[in-house]
Formats: sequence, structure tokens, C-alpha cells
Amino acid sequence: MSMPTRREFTAAAVLGALALPAARAQAPWPARPVKLIVPYPPGGFTDVTARLVAQKLQERLGQPVLVDNKPGANSIIGVDLMAKAPADGYTMAVVIAAYAANTTLYPKLPYDPAKDIAPVALIGLSPLVAAVHNDAPFKTAAELIAYARRHPGKISFGSSGNGSAAHLSTELLKALTGSYMVHIPYRGAAAALTDLMGGQIQLFLDAASGLIAPGRSGKVRLIGVAADKRLAALPELPTFIEQGIAGFTGSTWAGILAPAGTPAEAIRRVAAEVDALVRGDADLRARFEAMGTVPIGGTPAEFGAFIAAETAKWGQVIRTAKVKPD
Repeated sequence: MSMPTRREFTAAAVLGALALPAARAQAPWPARPVKLIVPYPPGGFTDVTARLVAQKLQERLGQPVLVDNKPGANSIIGVDLMAKAPADGYTMAVVIAAYAANTTLYPKLPYDPAKDIAPVALIGLSPLVAAVHNDAPFKTAAELIAYARRHPGKISFGSSGNGSAAHLSTELLKALTGSYMVHIPYRGAAAALTDLMGGQIQLFLDAASGLIAPGRSGKVRLIGVAADKRLAALPELPTFIEQGIAGFTGSTWAGILAPAGTPAEAIRRVAAEVDALVRGDADLRARFEAMGTVPIGGTPAEFGAFIAAETAKWGQVIRTAKVKPD
């Protein structure tokens, strides 16, 4: 056998070097850690949900799934970072209802929701629970509305910020009942809850995960669930609909987004794994149930349709109530 010439050896080496990037590009996804941006601080509904799912996802994907908190601007900062990240399947984000509201609330977003972002998976939905100050002169949702009608503007309600699920859901409640209450926006749910307990505000709607503990310990009074049925975590708490307030539902939700152009393989895989987890993982379902979250799952297309419906619903509320950003 003759030895290869120097020219043949060099050509083979060049071809081999050129083949390496292609081989790496064809490596099955995921081949390294996946980052989930959470556009809120640690400890809240979004962060807790993301970490529960990340822990389970990394077991199924065989790679670390890392949560990266990037709070600010009603989730816009974190979502923009995700939208502008390389569309390679290794950066995604977990968002909540404010993401859909921001499309109407902010005329000029730094990203285009229709062109720059792809829906991946709807994790779950968390109907809002209404809490009032212990000394408030109403003990039920029906009494709250009756009082608000008799005393326009005397009730102040808090929210975690303009355009938040708590804010827009209460604006919807006002519109449905013909009542008037004054909005006090806070920079986060914790501050609103603190002032509710202190009596600076009288009403606060929030995800059940943030109100179950203070409600059970007697720090606030829970008066209703903004859903069409009661929560398993709070079976004793009636819905607003049960209390005669027809059609009132309001919730936040958690779902995963990716930059537009992300490989379909990565999107399909994450969607399938999330769907399998929320439907079949008993431990995860129990944790969600305990925090008042209803697991959903589904396909990327179904999540995209859900976002469109949420955008339309809250867009109408924003326009009717003339809600402005902070």
C-alpha cells in the first residue's frame, strides 16, 4: 500500500475539519444545558412554576435546565432577552398572562410578538383568588360588590403592577358589575399583600399560590375564586359566579416561549415533554394542585391560539378601562 502524498494528506485534513461543524450541527437536541429565562424575581408564581418544570424537564431531556431570573418592565426585559437570543433551542422563557396584555398595553415593544417569538407549551392556569383586609365591611364577593356600588371609590384594590392579571381582572370585575374601585399599583405582589394586611388597601386579587398561606393563617380573608369552578386547594371557597357575579373569570397562567426560528425538533420535544409531565407526573400534578394551578399541556399550536385569545380578551379590558403603562 502506498503512502498518501503530502497534498492528499492535507486535502483529507481540510475535508475532515470542514465536516466537524456539520457533525456538531447535526447532534441531536439537546446536546448541552437549556436556559429558561424567568422575567420576574425569584419566589413568585412564575419562578416557582418554572423551577418545578425545569427540575422535571432536565430528568427527561438528559441535560441541565437552568432558570435565569431577568425581572423588570412587566416582563418585557426578560422576554426581549429571550426573543433576541440565538434561535438554537437553548434559550427559552416562561411567561404569564402579562405577556399577552403587554401587546396592547405597550404601543412600542422592543420585540414583535407575531414575528420574533414562537409558542412552545402551556404549562398551567391559575385562577385568581380575591383577598380582603380582615376588618373590611364585607365578607363575601357579593357583599364586596354591593358595598362598592353603594360607596363608589371607597374601596382601594392593589395589584402587582399596571397590566398585571390582578389589575386587569379587577377592572373586568368592575365593568361586569358596574362598580367603581380605585387601583393602587405596586411593584410586585408581596408589597400589595403587605399593604392589604396593614389595611392600606381593602382588596387584592392574586394567584392562589400567594394567598393560600395568609388566608389559612388568618392574616387576610379570602372571599372568592375568579373561575368557573372551585379550586382543589381551596374547596371551601366559592367562585364569584356562585355568588351571583355571572361571567367573571380571571387568571394568570404559565407557558414556555422560544425565539422565532428555533428548530422545530426542540419546540416539539419540549412541548411533548411538558404535556407528558402535566398530564402524567403525579408528583408535579400534586404540587400544582397544592398551589392552585390547573395543569394544561397541549401542542405549540394550541398554546398559540390560547395566547391570541388572551391577547384579545385583555386588550379589550385595557381599551375599555383606558389602562396606561407605568
